[in-house]
Formats: sequence, C-alpha cells, structure tokens
Amino acid sequence: MLKVGERSVYEHVVYQSDTEKSFAEQLEKNEAIKIYAKLPAWFKVPTPLGTYNPDWAVLVEKDGTERLYFVVETKSSLFTDDLRDRESAKIKCGEAHFDALAVGDNPARFVKATNLNDVMAKC
Repeated sequence: MLKVGERSVYEHVVYQSDTEKSFAEQLEKNEAIKIYAKLPAWFKVPTPLGTYNPDWAVLVEKDGTERLYFVVETKSSLFTDDLRDRESAKIKCGEAHFDALAVGDNPARFVKATNLNDVMAKC
C-alpha cells in the first residue's frame, strides 16, 4: 500500500506490482495529472473470456484544458508474448470495448503502459 497525495481519489493506493507502485509515484509527481484512481476490483468490463479489470483511470490536462481521460493497463512489458494468453486476450477485449465507446470530442481512451511516459505520449 502506498500513501499518496492530493491527485488520487484515495488516500492510499493498493498496488499489485512494482510497476503499479512506480506508476502511482509518477502520477503523483506529474503536474499534468489532475486526478487518478486505481480502479477497484468491482470495476469490470465484460468480455467473451470473462470479466476484465483495467488498472487505472487518469485525467490529464494538456494545453490548458482537461482533455483526455485514460483507462490505463500497466504491465511490466508491453509485449503480448510476455503475458499469459488469456490475460493478453482480455486486454485486447478491453481495448476493443473502449474503442467502441469512443464517441464525441473527448472519449475515454484505453492505453497500455509500462510508465507514465507511455500515457503522456498518447495525449
């Protein structure tokens, strides 16, 4: 458990890996991050393979406006071959789910990341 500051919706972040801990620390330090949350276990996306639980929701300010809302999947590696087959397939389903919901000027986006730089590159 990591005690966090004012950017998180929670006082503590329960992380499952060193990658998630490092990601939370990066979120806390970056001025462009307006608010973030480690998504709770009950936040589930239905897939043909069972439910999928993304890791993070992050609101980023860019160019003076709060522009993008991300659902972030943090992994130590972005290579599909490094993940279990079922886990990799669920992540692909989650990505397709958020792509299907991407309507309007500022849709939620699904991002796979090993660190915050991966997220910021998508802004």
